[in-house]
Amino acid sequence: MRFDEYVQHDATTLAELVRRGEVSPTELLDAALARADDTRELNAIVCRLDDAARAQARQPVDARAPFCGVPFLVKDLFQDIAGVPTSSGSKSMARRPAAEDSDVVRRWRAAGLLIFGKTNTPEFGARNVTEPALWGPARNPWDRNRSPGGSSGGSAAAVAAGVVPVAGANDGGGSIRIPAAACGLFGLKAGRGRISMGPLMAEGMNGAAVQGVVSRSVRDSAAMLDVLQGPEAHAPYHMAAPPIPYVEAMRADTGRLRIGFTTESPVGTPVDPQAVAAVQDAAALLSSLGHHVEPVPQPVNGLHLAEDFLLAWFCAQAFIVQTLRDTTGATPADFESDTRLMAAVGRSVSALELLKCEARWHEHNRALARFHAEHDLWLSPTLSAPPPTIGSMDTPWALDLLSDVVSRVGLAGRLRHSQAFQTTVLHNLAWTPFTQLANLTGRPAMSVPLHWTPAGLPLGVQFVAPLNGEALLLQLAAQLEQARPWAQLRPPP
Repeated sequence: MRFDEYVQHDATTLAELVRRGEVSPTELLDAALARADDTRELNAIVCRLDDAARAQARQPVDARAPFCGVPFLVKDLFQDIAGVPTSSGSKSMARRPAAEDSDVVRRWRAAGLLIFGKTNTPEFGARNVTEPALWGPARNPWDRNRSPGGSSGGSAAAVAAGVVPVAGANDGGGSIRIPAAACGLFGLKAGRGRISMGPLMAEGMNGAAVQGVVSRSVRDSAAMLDVLQGPEAHAPYHMAAPPIPYVEAMRADTGRLRIGFTTESPVGTPVDPQAVAAVQDAAALLSSLGHHVEPVPQPVNGLHLAEDFLLAWFCAQAFIVQTLRDTTGATPADFESDTRLMAAVGRSVSALELLKCEARWHEHNRALARFHAEHDLWLSPTLSAPPPTIGSMDTPWALDLLSDVVSRVGLAGRLRHSQAFQTTVLHNLAWTPFTQLANLTGRPAMSVPLHWTPAGLPLGVQFVAPLNGEALLLQLAAQLEQARPWAQLRPPP
């Protein structure tokens, strides 16, 4: 199969072609591997597993598998493949083979996917751009001088470039929706407990992090959710299964929805006119489809939510770094300076502070629930501006230099409250201030690629649903996809 044929189809159609015998898994894999070779400059893939994928492609096809014979990439973070290192974008883990498959990887194999590589991610997924020191920056196919976003930036770059139609991703603060918005893709973040993070992890960052994919088509994401959702014996909890599969539920009519939209940053930082235009254009489209759309205030106190999210985030980095130092003998030199700085700040947080922070998460849940009592969905920009240029989000050299000093002499508590540190944090958060709400509250959310800037850069819009709102999001996404198709919009060659 030639690339110009391969790239025309989503994963659902490719699997159907395999079932009908019109193409073989080996032919699909050849097309994907050739495209991966042709797009190496994007630095989207950091580990190739060609031989294992070829061996799998030669096995008899299980026609019952929903994605039989479809090439696939997993993210190099929380998506372990037994015997293959999961680097998590960090030197500290680059040579440690995983002991067993993650639950999602096991389910992807059972679904018939041919896993032939792992995609680039920032160290421990802790940044909204994908520029790890270990692998170097991933690049956006729409403009190679710009970031594909993070932390699932490698997966998004690979899907946008046509290497695969769908790829593994996960989302702890926007890491599915951010790169989807930056690369012109569809990205659905499921609700807390819907998909297992196991077996080695009960839940990521107190339940804020979830597994998923980025894709070109809504139905691929719906079918993937059907594959991934459901109970595991070791999971701490899980959401009840939907009454019908998501791939069927997405075809239902939404009815007339009440949608409230916001274009102002929840943390008071600037919002680019193009991000505002993206939401206004989406609101007009939704109105034309018969939905009630109106401007609303922020559903929660954005500054308080950001503070509570980031405090827990820094503590999570401290936990990761300390665990690796205790179990692997990793040294400070094995971690990036940003990570060391975040970990040092996290260590300065007392247990009482963290418990108070986690208790406030419920206050944000209640505020969002009050909003959803009046509106079905909240609409906002996914990003406050087009994708940034590579390197523009780097930590200022002064704080970079301070990272070791802070760790050694115990100044992290003072640094956490310093103007320089808070300014730097706000600078990095300013590009993505809208996405953390869904993670902290555990609600499902999606980024839909409805807008491109005059310069030809994608800029998605975000919808946040109430509890158990995955089916509603997919139904609306399918409606928007039909009204304004995006799959044919591809980066320049």
